[in-house]
Amino acid sequence: MHAYDRTLLSKARTSLAWMFDYGVNSYGMKLEDFYHLFVTSELSRLFECGDSSVVAGMSGVELAFQLILEQDAEAILVEPEYSINRSPEYWLGWAIAYYQWYKNIAFDQITDKVSVCDIRLMYDKYHEMDIMQFVDALDDMRKDSHDPAMLKRLRMYAGLSQRQLAERTMIPVRTIQQYEQGQKDIQKASAEYIMRLAKELYCSPEDLLR
Repeated sequence: MHAYDRTLLSKARTSLAWMFDYGVNSYGMKLEDFYHLFVTSELSRLFECGDSSVVAGMSGVELAFQLILEQDAEAILVEPEYSINRSPEYWLGWAIAYYQWYKNIAFDQITDKVSVCDIRLMYDKYHEMDIMQFVDALDDMRKDSHDPAMLKRLRMYAGLSQRQLAERTMIPVRTIQQYEQGQKDIQKASAEYIMRLAKELYCSPEDLLR
């Protein structure tokens, strides 16, 4: 069963495509930061269930405007820059909108094991292929990837907040958040970071890297 009626899918894909294109290429946010704005917003929850006021009732640029202004009500919104050649960020939104609809899962589940930046890197290979080839490839990547939720589970077992863990390990709290959300791959963390985390979480380095 798909996330919502197929009649809304084409508009949903176009809207998400332009939303990411605007947020990154016109407004100038880093992709991982803009994506975090989206997945933690009510807009993403409404989008996931195919709420027509969001999926069909707003343009991609309007979606981006709302996300940005929710974060900073005084943000200066620039005019969108449209190009005949679609950007990798445009393709990213277009592709993951389909994946979310097809799999009927939340956006943060899509990127629980594969970061949004890694998905964007699939652009060169998959942007001219049939969308189901992208779906199959992302399925394989998610299946084979490390579970970023392991750090969160170990932290919760230790009774620590993200900020407390950051203070004890001297690792930036934003970095810990990115590891837990899969925006950064903890398997690529420095050995020093892994040892500090393992010490405070009363686990082995291997536990963190499973």
